[in-house]
Amino acid sequence: MDDYALVLNAGSSSLKFCVYRRPVAERWRLESRGQIEGIGTSPQLSAKDAQGEILAENRLEDWVSDGRAALDALASFLRSKYGGARVLGVGHRVVHGGARYAEPVVVTREVLEELYELVPLAPLHQPHNLAAIDAIFDRMPDVPQVACFDTSFHYCQLPVAKIIPLPSDIRKSGLQRYGFHGLSYEYIASVLPDVAPEIAKGRVIIAHLGSGASLCALKNAKSVDSTLGFTALDGLCMGTRPGALDPGVVLYLFQSLGLSAKEVETILYKKSGLLGISGISNDMRDLLTRSEPKARLAVDYFVYRAAKEIGAMAAVLGGIDGLVFTAGIGENSPDIRRRICQASSWLGVELDEVANTKKGPRISTLKSKVSTWVIPTNEELMIARHTGTMLGLL
Repeated sequence: MDDYALVLNAGSSSLKFCVYRRPVAERWRLESRGQIEGIGTSPQLSAKDAQGEILAENRLEDWVSDGRAALDALASFLRSKYGGARVLGVGHRVVHGGARYAEPVVVTREVLEELYELVPLAPLHQPHNLAAIDAIFDRMPDVPQVACFDTSFHYCQLPVAKIIPLPSDIRKSGLQRYGFHGLSYEYIASVLPDVAPEIAKGRVIIAHLGSGASLCALKNAKSVDSTLGFTALDGLCMGTRPGALDPGVVLYLFQSLGLSAKEVETILYKKSGLLGISGISNDMRDLLTRSEPKARLAVDYFVYRAAKEIGAMAAVLGGIDGLVFTAGIGENSPDIRRRICQASSWLGVELDEVANTKKGPRISTLKSKVSTWVIPTNEELMIARHTGTMLGLL
């Protein structure tokens, strides 16, 4: 009988999944990956095997209108492909672990209740992450589940990097800088010894650039600082989120414009960033093809903020040995990489234009003081590894 682990990343309108075969010699083998997207509107299941061959590309019935229904549809697909196989565990991406969870955890009903208390800190992601765990409890009660947190990798940061300078009686409620995209950063840190050994233990800035975007400063493969803080609204400009914002702006929205808390939340999470500046799209691929001044301004601001924060991270590290681009934009946009590298040339970044066009992995010249890389992230594999460790499968 074949044994597998299932990795889930549940969002508001999509359910991403990976199926991994039980590891041999501590290595998980990917069997398939895919997603159900358009949940609640036009649901569609797509899946490929490890070689990229299409396993499914199906329009689903309209009853797939929420996350639970999507899980039922996924279960049906998995039974058709892996009938008779045993699911040893389910690993979940959970955005927020709060101040308590410094590492992955086997989820109990009590743990789940604690994680629901963190929903206000990550309202776009946390409810859907946890709903998937809840649904697995109902449908597969005997299968253990592991929650892997985007915040855990940053738990080791010094207090000075975590503190929010508000009164202590307010901070007691858990108000601190947490940092996110930790599973991505953890994966990159884990592969640096093989891909870029000369910087693996040095001072490295990782640029996770996608619809959600952030930077992480690493020293000796540990998180020192991150541009994301208490929530996923801080730092860099993102697809629909503004990044760093003067708190007075939020006060103005409440006090002068008379907006409700829900209206402000919608503006900050869904209407700002690239979409807010351009008025056209939240997708960098679209904006790079447009000639409208607002589209160009959105791209310019994205690059400006990234370069500015790279400078800040370099100051925190006391210098920089390596720069790594990852995630959707970081991995796939030579133009954005080029512009950020040019803006960071004062740090000693010297781009190899040909290597950049070919996606590297090294995209800096050999004489560049700061070696620069493109390394694809793999959060799902990181979750599979943690799931195996927590459940004793390795």
